Amino acid sequence: MKLSDLGENRVVAALTRALALGADVRVGAGDDCAVIGRPRDARWQLLKTDAVIEGVHFLPDADPRRIGWKALCRALSDIAAMGGTPQHALITLAAPPSTDFARVRGIYAGLRKAARRFGVSIVGGETARSPGPLFLNVALTGTVERTRCILRSGGRAGDALYVTGHLGGSLAGRHLDFIPCLAEARWLTANFKIHAMMDLSDGLAADLPRLATASRCGFTLDESLLPKTKGCTPAQALADGEDYELLFALAPRAAAALEVAWKQHFPSLALTRIGSLITQSKTKNRQSKTPDGHDHFRQR
Repeated sequence: MKLSDLGENRVVAALTRALALGADVRVGAGDDCAVIGRPRDARWQLLKTDAVIEGVHFLPDADPRRIGWKALCRALSDIAAMGGTPQHALITLAAPPSTDFARVRGIYAGLRKAARRFGVSIVGGETARSPGPLFLNVALTGTVERTRCILRSGGRAGDALYVTGHLGGSLAGRHLDFIPCLAEARWLTANFKIHAMMDLSDGLAADLPRLATASRCGFTLDESLLPKTKGCTPAQALADGEDYELLFALAPRAAAALEVAWKQHFPSLALTRIGSLITQSKTKNRQSKTPDGHDHFRQR
């Protein structure tokens, strides 16, 4: 059986099912970050690793500074999804020996720019030879208060579902310039009881079912409400992927207050209610014609 026969979700589930976990592991594989700490610690540690690969996550002629920016910001977006604050990063770069050194310096310029903006210390890493293509891996740590750590699994039937920003258009270059929603996530967890949250990396069509499944819920989605990037179709908003916006669930009674306060604090970033979590047995999920999101092991 090949990876393409299984698809990414089944591959990850099979590989991580029997992993040994120590007593200090609050959350292992399956959420945006691993969470480490004792049950009553005031703060928990967040761990995340992410990779960008030439030909998969960026094209060979992409601006190296944008590649570096994206590489670190992808991991930062996962820290945001847990409600956390980033701390330290390790960078692994593998490239063919024929790679122009100026390209590598440009990648690190992008990494440094993102690190400065979001308060990350790049403390080391690894360089290695690759027969091709070039790839970059980021291992990132962070912290989060125990009371503000948000998982994918906390959603409840009846919860309102929201997304930040606009969806679709990553293929036009948005995936190289996005701003991770760290400030927005910290504000949300400080001011509202967020039940579940994740970042949108593989597209709403792939990531919303993951959040609902983790929360043991079904979901309804009103595709007419999708906040589409200008020029995008509903299908692109659902399936393009690499939006790096937040998807979260909270009690519907808090929805009106959230929308008013959001406009005051983040007037330039859209917030859209797109549906609800529902009892799993009553699910009316996406129609079969709705496109799937990104899957690393299946051709789109």
